[in-house]
Amino acid sequence: MTLLNKPTSRRELLTQVGLGLGGVALGGAFFPGAAGAGEPLGLIDPLAPKAPHFAPKVKSVIWLHMDGAPSTLDLFDYKPELIKLAGQEVPASFMKGIKEGVRGSTGKLFATQREWKQHGDSGAWFSDLLPNLAGQSDKLAFIKSSTTIGATHDISVLKLNTGDLSPGRPSLGAWVQYALGAANPDLPAYVVLYNDKREPRGGSINWSSGFLPAVYQGTAFRPGDSPILHLNRPDLVAEAEQGSTLDLLGRLNRAHALRRPQDSELQARIRSYDLAARMEVTAPDAVSLAKETDATKTLYGFDDETSKSYGETLLRARRLVERGVRFIQVVSGPLEVEGESRNWDGHNNLEENHRKHSRQVDKPIAGLLADLEARGLLDSTLVVWTSEFGRTPFGQSGNGRDHNPWGYTQWMAGGGVKAGTTVGGTDEIGMQAVGKKVDTYDLQATVLQLMGLDHLKTTFLHNGRAERPTVVYGEVVKELLA
Repeated sequence: MTLLNKPTSRRELLTQVGLGLGGVALGGAFFPGAAGAGEPLGLIDPLAPKAPHFAPKVKSVIWLHMDGAPSTLDLFDYKPELIKLAGQEVPASFMKGIKEGVRGSTGKLFATQREWKQHGDSGAWFSDLLPNLAGQSDKLAFIKSSTTIGATHDISVLKLNTGDLSPGRPSLGAWVQYALGAANPDLPAYVVLYNDKREPRGGSINWSSGFLPAVYQGTAFRPGDSPILHLNRPDLVAEAEQGSTLDLLGRLNRAHALRRPQDSELQARIRSYDLAARMEVTAPDAVSLAKETDATKTLYGFDDETSKSYGETLLRARRLVERGVRFIQVVSGPLEVEGESRNWDGHNNLEENHRKHSRQVDKPIAGLLADLEARGLLDSTLVVWTSEFGRTPFGQSGNGRDHNPWGYTQWMAGGGVKAGTTVGGTDEIGMQAVGKKVDTYDLQATVLQLMGLDHLKTTFLHNGRAERPTVVYGEVVKELLA
């Protein structure tokens, strides 16, 4: 698509040629790395497919964020010593290196109330809160030595998604879209899904394009039967009439943009209008669950009101993967606990909180993994189960746990992942990571590696500096790779 309209006079011809030459000069500055040197700005599609650095293991990522930070000590990280020492003060040796002002008030050691078993050929430990996911244990690669910086939700969620503790940097999905473009030109390459009526905490800064051009930000789909507002053409507007209107608006927008070649938000808005028009045809089928069988819906937990909304979200994620969407960021929604709407943040009454939230996500996530495998999609899809941090082995408010960024569990499954393996661990009570520590930067570097991208070479020139997704940190966790 070109920004130049057919000139109606010699004056207009010379004006457009002049502007076109200006676009040549500005093309590299506007979308650096998006096209070869000398291509006119108006001919560059910022979402055109781009070649990866090397052969990718996966085509799509489903990033499952357990919002609020579950206690992986009550899900995956079995600690007999913690059970043995329950009710005692935390031995000082386990708190070595953690500053008092950072760790908050330290209660007595609080043992898990769950029953534990090993599952699959890998012998992975699961509590009885996750019976369905336990059946998929041999598909998972655990990171039991996860660490991060910060112990407040908004800050740590931001770091998990963007690599920084304050707003302004691109999210991981934005980097993927910038580096690889869109595989399906009729759908957003980066989609955000959530199963709450409200937008997740922190909102769009967690799927922002940051200092990248605005066209690379994530597109949030609402839960429910109408994830995309105003998708259908109004009944009283004929298709030809709408087409003529959109064509006129497109020409006016492109002429307007031609005079503002460095306004990336304007370019993104125009691109979004073009995409919206195409989505009228493609998106209804992509987000509709009407054609899914009852058996598939049951697999995703539609038969339980607690898990149904999250199951709908994950089934929609699978349909987007089938249609070539590159990065799907899924945020788990809150549930009613003690009469209040709460996410996984179990500062008190952790038992009720985690029982309900586990029931919400357990069957849908297990169903997603089984469904992807049955459809031949798991080998080309990476599923990442993650949270902003973990929770402490000592109690809080008598029956809850505080925030723990020093050692917790995450996992990956899918293409290129060494299934059935475990990287690192935590100490005997689950307070701090031991062995190979894996920060959020390392997790992001590994995800990019599986998508065929070297995180050191995925760069964007910003304020005179070549910025990359992992800032100045991060290394690929090779132990996770098949």
